[in-house]
Amino acid sequence: MANPTFEQLLEAGCHFGHLKRKWNPAMAPYIFMERNGIHIIDLYKTEAKLAEAANVLRGMAKSGKKVLFVATKKQAKQVIADMAASIGMPYVIERWPGGMLTNFPTIRKAVRKMTTIDKMSKDGTFDNLSKRERLQITRQRAKLEKTLGSIADLNRLPSALFVVDVLKERIAVAEANRLGIPVFAMVDTNSDPSTVDYVIPANDDASKSIELIAGTLVAAMAEGLEERKAEKLDNEAAEAQAEAPRRERRRVRRADAQPEAEAEAAVEEAPAAEAE
Repeated sequence: MANPTFEQLLEAGCHFGHLKRKWNPAMAPYIFMERNGIHIIDLYKTEAKLAEAANVLRGMAKSGKKVLFVATKKQAKQVIADMAASIGMPYVIERWPGGMLTNFPTIRKAVRKMTTIDKMSKDGTFDNLSKRERLQITRQRAKLEKTLGSIADLNRLPSALFVVDVLKERIAVAEANRLGIPVFAMVDTNSDPSTVDYVIPANDDASKSIELIAGTLVAAMAEGLEERKAEKLDNEAAEAQAEAPRRERRRVRRADAQPEAEAEAAVEEAPAAEAE
């Protein structure tokens, strides 16, 4: 998927910022003008920053790295969940579990708890529990699934975060900053871009804007994953091609060694026959 044009960004409403009185002065370099008390984002800068972020994320996906998508605001939740799931990336769309990055081993324990409960339901352990105990465990499993189910396959810290609305997800951004994990984010005019490594200045409230920006990044990552798959197939084919001559050489050596072995066996049998 090609990066969106200026016109596509304009049509999706990516240029609409917040009211002037709500602005963060640190966003001044990304603001084009003010109209009717509302700041207008410079879409030429959005276009450039989006292309830069897409290129970096494609490289990450190609390297097999995991990117955690974070969006808990209502208009972004389902869009981000569907997009992240389409490329096999983890995501958080419910409340951010505090310490998810800085206290990752504890989060992994909670995920393993889900696995344990699933095992109990399969091996018959549930049958030995009272109805009340089964209900409590089932509710616990449902709660864990809601908050952590989407990161069940995240066995180590993610290589990067993609965030929609850094103001709302400030705890997630702070944890990533503390651990040195790069943050890619849609940053509106009311937010602080200094906490973000790859700033994408854009309207983070409109679903169309979120869908266009996130869709562009996900498409770039999908390309990276395809390139990774193609490289793997090429490497396997090259290995198979290199192995063929080696197999042939081994076969020739075995064929050459067979007459010698037969000759040696004949020499050993000759004295024995003479003795008889």
